[in-house]
Amino acid sequence: MDQAIFHLINERWTSPALDLFMAAISNVEIWKPLLIALGVYALIFMGFKGRAFVFCLVVTLLISEQALVRPLKSAIERRRPKQVQTVRMVQLERTHPEFLTLFRKPTIRYSDQTDRSKSGPSFPSGHVTDNMIIGTMCALFFRRWGWLYFILTAAIAWSRMYLGAHWPSDVIATAFMAAAAALLMMALLEALWRWTARRWAPGLYARHPRLLGENVTQTS
Repeated sequence: MDQAIFHLINERWTSPALDLFMAAISNVEIWKPLLIALGVYALIFMGFKGRAFVFCLVVTLLISEQALVRPLKSAIERRRPKQVQTVRMVQLERTHPEFLTLFRKPTIRYSDQTDRSKSGPSFPSGHVTDNMIIGTMCALFFRRWGWLYFILTAAIAWSRMYLGAHWPSDVIATAFMAAAAALLMMALLEALWRWTARRWAPGLYARHPRLLGENVTQTS
């Protein structure tokens, strides 16, 4: 079933428009300047909630990469589809700056012997882990609007199968794992905030008793 669904996504459910879209949303380098700009905006203009969001997100992403993604990849060592089979792959044109590749027609090729040793193990997916964590954090901090990020998360997860990088089971298992990791980290960070801020920054804690909560207004 895993392979059957993969080959439908990778070989049958394709189109030239999807080729460019799927390859582009999986390329972090294209979107890195925008992500940095959004992070700076949150730090400067969104007050305590924006700073708490950026802090919690960065800490969770760093810990998940070092304590979850890398150890599991090394322990499980599951091979990617493109490493064990001939699969359809989309290759973006190299441009500088990176976003100019969005205006170039990508190249379609099929994996061969040179792809057998490229990239790391298949499970868990780093792309899905990062974006599921971002989506979960957005939903926790920004509620209704934050949930919209899961649309992008789903598209990126689909792109990893479309591009021949991951099996469907990789994507599904990673999504659940990453969401659980984000919720656990947020609970730990909330507990750490209550323990430290109450002692070392009581004034700030009085206004913001929870990282996720609304401001507490002082009444006279």
